[in-house]
Parts: sequence; C-alpha cells; structure tokens
Amino acid sequence: MKRLLLIYGGHAGGRTEVMTRAVCEGVARAAEEIELRSKSALAADAQDLVWAQALLIGTPEHFGYMSGAVKDFMDRTYYPVEGKVDGLPYAVFVSAGNDGRGAVSSIERIALGYKWKRIAEPVIARGDLHEEDLERCRELGETMAAGLALGIF
Repeated sequence: MKRLLLIYGGHAGGRTEVMTRAVCEGVARAAEEIELRSKSALAADAQDLVWAQALLIGTPEHFGYMSGAVKDFMDRTYYPVEGKVDGLPYAVFVSAGNDGRGAVSSIERIALGYKWKRIAEPVIARGDLHEEDLERCRELGETMAAGLALGIF
C-alpha cells in the first residue's frame, strides 16, 4: 500500500471541509492500493509526515495567507523531519475569499525549505463552491493517488 497524507485547515462545515471531502472522493476512485490518512492540520504531526509518501494540503485563505492551522503544522514539523521528507510529492487546494495566490505562494515558499516537489497546479476555488470546483478537487485527489500508485511520484 502506498501512503498518502491529507492535512487541512479551516473550521468544521466550511468550504475547505467540502473541498477536502471531494479530494478524498478522487483518491478513492483512483486506486485501491492507497492508504489515505486525512487529518486536521492541528492533529497531524511529524510522525504522520514521515509516514507519508505523498502529501495533499487543503487550506482556506486567511488574509491572503494559509490558515493558521496549516502554518502551525509546518512550524511544528519542519525541524523534526528535516532531511527525512526531501522530494515528497505534494499538491495544494485552497478555498479563497480573494484570489488565493497568497495562500499558495506562502505554502510553496515553505515547501521549498522542506525540499518537497509540487506535482500539480494548485486548485483554487474562489467564493462560493460550484460543482466544477469540486470536480477539480476530485481530479486532484485522483491524480495524486494514481501517480503514487503507479510510482510516477
């Protein structure tokens, strides 16, 4: 089994939670040989990150930045996993009230420090969620799972 970690910020019942469910649906439809560990960024830790063979990050946009929960996860895990997760494939999805680019760029800057490898363009849903936003989330989950299962990432 290949191991995929999905961490997410945001509050219960929010748009990021809906997007997270769609990403998980995409993972499920792609590959049965994927073990998905989906956790709130506040509950996830360095052991989860070392366990993972790929990472999906979901966040709302807060003041043009990632959520505090996702930033907290990165702050807590960076030094404990330093040198242990180099090259980890990752992808991002953002629920944005504005344009989402600030949240994405802040995650990407930190991902450079971790030496992770982005495998897909970020999915950014601006404003209210529509079915096409959720389908893009499903496609992101499916892409990550299929690529991991086939050894592409």
